[in-house]
Amino acid sequence: MNNIIEKILDHRSIRSFEDKLLSEEQIQTIVECAQAASTSSYIQAYSIIGVTDPEKKAKLAELAGPQSYVENNGHLFVFCADLYRHDRIAEMEDTDLSDSIESTEKFMVACIDAALAAQNAALAAESMDLGICYIGGIRNNLPEVSEILNIPHRVIPLFALVVGYPKNRSDKKPRLPQSNIYHENGYQADKQEFIGQLKEYNETISSYYESRTKGKRKDTWTQQMAGMLGKKSRMYMKDYVEKQGFKKH
Repeated sequence: MNNIIEKILDHRSIRSFEDKLLSEEQIQTIVECAQAASTSSYIQAYSIIGVTDPEKKAKLAELAGPQSYVENNGHLFVFCADLYRHDRIAEMEDTDLSDSIESTEKFMVACIDAALAAQNAALAAESMDLGICYIGGIRNNLPEVSEILNIPHRVIPLFALVVGYPKNRSDKKPRLPQSNIYHENGYQADKQEFIGQLKEYNETISSYYESRTKGKRKDTWTQQMAGMLGKKSRMYMKDYVEKQGFKKH
């Protein structure tokens, strides 16, 4: 155990922030830490947009939920899969890279690069005793988000990261049992064992909710997931991704 591990294990999403902006030094350090993340084959296929304009933050907050903490925080970062610069590389080097750039593989590379960078940013922020919350809700309406953020071809806003000084620290949610997540030497897919692990986790989550809400809520994780996944969500995504020049083959 060390300070880094303690900080990682103490993670929880923060959705209420003090009315205090991050300093330029804090923002620069968080971005520098994001850039220090691993990147596939040195491609660096991501970009980060910092949103400080109050009107833009308000619009993004409305599109994301509405979620007030997207507007009211210390700083809002939007992480994007980005192959725009690689189009520019093709021009500079007088070569056609479209087959590679438009492949499903490069789409995955860009998404993974952005996620790795974002998690480094999140850990850097938390190490400063700041709170963070990932915002997937910006994908509710990417065409409008793209207009607000002036997103060019070959770029896709994937998620936002709100960072700030926590007003209230929420409880830490129990994660799935490690036996359900970690497999040795191959995927352990015994159906009954898998279901048994999920049933045990359901009991843990139900107790967590019951305690947190003083008995007002005690649903299970599988009930929650079945309800959420049973609703169609963001079904326009394939068309948008292809329109932006990704994942055509």
